[in-house]
Amino acid sequence: MNPCRQQRGYSLIEMVVVILILGVLTAVTMRSLRGANDAVRVEETRAELDRLAWAVAGNPELTSGGRRTDYGYVGDVGALPADLVALVTNPGLGTWRGPYVRDEFYAAGGGAEISYSLDAWGKPYTLAGVDISSSGGGSSLTRRIANDADALLRNTVTVVVTDLAAMPPGAVYADSVELLLTIPNGLGSTTTMQANPRPNGTAEFDSIPIGSHLLALVYGPMADTLRRQVTVDPGQHVHLDLQYPAEVW
Repeated sequence: MNPCRQQRGYSLIEMVVVILILGVLTAVTMRSLRGANDAVRVEETRAELDRLAWAVAGNPELTSGGRRTDYGYVGDVGALPADLVALVTNPGLGTWRGPYVRDEFYAAGGGAEISYSLDAWGKPYTLAGVDISSSGGGSSLTRRIANDADALLRNTVTVVVTDLAAMPPGAVYADSVELLLTIPNGLGSTTTMQANPRPNGTAEFDSIPIGSHLLALVYGPMADTLRRQVTVDPGQHVHLDLQYPAEVW
């Protein structure tokens, strides 16, 4: 018998089975790759949401001498941004010190999309109050900047004034002491809030935005001014003891 005649090719059924197996393996591989790619995009988007939140209200991990130094857009302006563009392009505010987030791959202008404003799926982020959201992955990813807007814009500062002997000004000297707290007013400039301490030395300021603000104690009879920086974190009631460096009361 001729050996060549004993050789036979694959049958049609065998070829169909092989093709089906290859198709199943390809589909499983593609699904796994797509799932892995989506997971990477989710993590990239979450990281960028963090950067955008820090651009709005500062990164709490940036400190110097034990004090927080970064308060972002709100700390400089005293208001929440109207949109994410305001984090990169000054909307005409004198106290704006941005850009608060930097785009390493694109430049503004020319109608080009700005990468900081797009999630990993190429969809625009949305800013609504204290929430920044991404919907590009089919389900929403949201980064909350703070518990609410009040935590960023309406904090309180209490000051207790004494002299070097730890005495409050009392009823006699209370009107001679003036406290001046300068804060951004949300409109591109600053405003100075004024208060006289009570006889027991206490005074309060409310509706204070987060940030590092200048507090001045002016003692009229001595024509003297004492200055301090007051740092206000989100949702914080700040208590500050301010001692005038002489025994005058």
